[in-house]
This record gives sequence, C-alpha cells and structure tokens, in this order.
Amino acid sequence: MKNNLLKIKYLCIIGLIAFSQLCHAQQDPQYTQYMYNMSVVNPAYATDDLGIVNFGLLHRTQWVGAVGGPKSYSFFGHLPVNDKIEMGLSFISDNIGEGVLNEHNIYGDFAYKLQLDDKGKHLSLGLKAGVTLFKTDFNGFNLESGTADTDIAFGPGQSRTFPNLGIGAYFFSHNYYIGLSAPNLLNSKHLEEQDGLARLGSEEIHSFLTAGYVLAINENYLLKPSTMIRAVSNSPFMIDVSLNMLCYQRVEGGVSYRFDDSVSGMLNFKVTPDLKIGYAYDHTLTNFGNYNSGSHEIFVLFDLDLMSLTSGFDKSPRFF
Repeated sequence: MKNNLLKIKYLCIIGLIAFSQLCHAQQDPQYTQYMYNMSVVNPAYATDDLGIVNFGLLHRTQWVGAVGGPKSYSFFGHLPVNDKIEMGLSFISDNIGEGVLNEHNIYGDFAYKLQLDDKGKHLSLGLKAGVTLFKTDFNGFNLESGTADTDIAFGPGQSRTFPNLGIGAYFFSHNYYIGLSAPNLLNSKHLEEQDGLARLGSEEIHSFLTAGYVLAINENYLLKPSTMIRAVSNSPFMIDVSLNMLCYQRVEGGVSYRFDDSVSGMLNFKVTPDLKIGYAYDHTLTNFGNYNSGSHEIFVLFDLDLMSLTSGFDKSPRFF
C-alpha cells in the first residue's frame, strides 16, 4: 500500500511538471501581484525617485494540496543612480516537484531614462543580464521497474548554468505606465540526447506587456486598473486583468482575473511610510481546481531613503 501511494505521489509530480510546462507555459514563475514585482519582469522599470532604494520580496505557493506544486521566490533591489540612470539586482527561484526541478535566476538590470516633457512623462529603456542555474534530481523516485536511477529516462539528474539576456521599454507618467519586455532572450537547452534517449527541454522566450492607470475618485480613494499579457512560443496568451482600490493611502484591496485559469483576491497594508505588506489568494477555475486548494502569494516592499528626502512612496508607479 505504501509503495502504491509513493507511485501515485511521483506520478502526480511528473504530471504537475508537464502540466505547468505545457498547459500553462509556466517556465517563468507567474505572479498575481505583478504590479509590485515589476523589476523582475521588466529591466526598464523606473521610479524616478532619486535617493530611494526599493527592496521587494515575494513568495508564491501555487496549487496548494497538489503534490509537488510550484513554489517561487523573488527578491529585488532597485536604485535610481541619477536623473537618467537606474540600476537593480534580482533573484528568482522556482521549485517544482519538491526538489525535482530547481531553477535559480540571478540578474543585474540597467535602465536609461529619457524625460519626454516637463509634465512627468518618461521613456525608459532597459537591459537585463545574468545567469540561470538549472538542476533536476529524480533520486528517490519509485517506479514499477525499480528506482529512478535504474531507468535512463529519469537519470542522471542535470546541473547546468546558462547565461541570459533581457530587454525592456517602460513609458510612464505620474498616473499611468505601459511596459513591454522580454526578460529572457536566449533559448538555452536544458536536456539533451543521452544513452540513446532523446530528452529535450529549452527555455522559451517570454514576452510581457504590462499597463496600469490610476483614477482619483477623490483625495482619499484611488482606483487602479492594471493588466499583464504574457506570450510564450507555441502557447496561448496568458492575460491578467486586475482592479485595486487604495483607501486613505494606507489600505488597498482588489480582485484579479486570469483568463481561463483563476480568479484572485488581493489585500495589502502600508504599515509605515516606507513598509508595505500584501497577500493574494488565487482560486483555480479549471478542472485542475479539483486537485488543489488554490495558490497563496505574499510580498514585502521596503523603501530606504539614502538622502533623507521625503519618501517617494506614492510617486512610484508600483504604489501610485
């Protein structure tokens, strides 16, 4: 009985990896609160807040209850160097199958910002460069014919390092933004032919179109619609549409819909002038929802004022 349960568990893991890669094109982690994680998606992201270092940490546990559901972490630091140059660092970690597949991305960002007029309109162009650390490990898999290390279809595991480059453009003003980016431009092969068995996996190019707008209902209530459209080769578009309400510059709540996939609720708080925390829950709408209890996402954002200036907290397009 125990062996049967283990077999079911590992079949679920394998199916989950295939499902996330093929059905959802999820080679890069997906985010519900993408509007607060923009540095990771677009190297051209800019705040125009001199002297303010933006830090962000986001954790996502996807498809809770499904064995081996993806767990993602992202961290970024972002600094405007002067009125034209902004730089950043980001770290992204994605784990699928309880250690079966691990991918870590370490990137540096460079953005050059152009002021288009004296009313706050800017165009930023960005480059992203770094490495991807890719690892698979099937040790411990129990198969009908034995363990995974005796089946050439599963072993040995891979441990590889790949370079990567990305580009982006970001147009913004004080109350809206539009971004277009491709954070990974190199198609790196992860698995190759070995022992006469063809095994192929590659990093497909992901393209992102993001946009957001702030509508001031009055001085205490701001309405914030936003969207993200993600395109991956040989896969359908993934479209997120979100609507948030910011109340008294302290509490923000909203809803999001990912077409043909999930519906989400979001809530975040401005704990101090420089610290913000938030949470989102995704409910799966597809048949796969019968096998998981949804996805959870939390973030922490912190601004460090290096020049002891007035915080640009409400100026940045992340916060409006």
